[in-house]
Amino acid sequence: MELWYTENHTETVKFSIKVKEHLYTKASPFQQIDVFDTYEFGKLLTIDGLVMITEKDEFIYHDMITHVPMATNPNIKKVLVIGGGDGGTVRELTRYKTIEKIDMVEIDKVVVDASREHFNITACKLDDPRVSLYFEDGIKFVEGKENMYDLIIVDSTDPIGPGEGLFTTEFYKNCYKALTEEGILVNQNESPYYEDDAREMIRASQKIKKIFPVAEVYQAHIPTYPSGHWLFGFASKKLHPLKDFNAQKWNDLGLKTKYYNTDLHKGSFALPNYVKEMIETGTI
Repeated sequence: MELWYTENHTETVKFSIKVKEHLYTKASPFQQIDVFDTYEFGKLLTIDGLVMITEKDEFIYHDMITHVPMATNPNIKKVLVIGGGDGGTVRELTRYKTIEKIDMVEIDKVVVDASREHFNITACKLDDPRVSLYFEDGIKFVEGKENMYDLIIVDSTDPIGPGEGLFTTEFYKNCYKALTEEGILVNQNESPYYEDDAREMIRASQKIKKIFPVAEVYQAHIPTYPSGHWLFGFASKKLHPLKDFNAQKWNDLGLKTKYYNTDLHKGSFALPNYVKEMIETGTI
């Protein structure tokens, strides 16, 4: 008997990975968490039947959500990560000696527990002395905070269930207030390829554009995410990810990365025409 994990990307498209073993399953008060061991991608974490990370390709997502803002402003000292229960974003942030404080707010402790148990590859830096873990609602956590963080990374699930409120205008406004004068907000911004995902991407981009003076979108290619083509939002009060980007400064840090580099940083903001048109017109 063969065991396969299958995710529905649309009503007519499925994505399947052959599984060696189902290692973990637990229903938290918020969602269903599972861990599989697969032949091609190593261990695989799913939430409510959707791929969150795999051992084989997690580095792409975590490189791009972290190093793009860090390379735009090398002076970032205080960071807020909302979501990110697998720990991969925190892992990349802890590589910067200049960062003094990382607050990670994850609504679901079960995700962190499962990641600590099965994904040392990503959860390995959650006990760094600069990291404070908060198991609460990130939406409420950011409310009322002003001028506190140089960088906010919204490393969330899709805009359904617990992740839904992380895509609202009110949430983005609260993030704006919580950021310092040169503060940056980065969020995972869905895929532009399938219609339902593209609709959410457009909605998020339009809301952010109305709040932040600088609002751009950049891309990466992640094999296990729907269509493999994934977008991130970059928003800032002042700093532009290309105009204020100093490649030499980041390269001088000597950080070894598997996906991100400074040429890719610039190239990732060069979007296909169909994506540019969706963002500009607000229609699919």
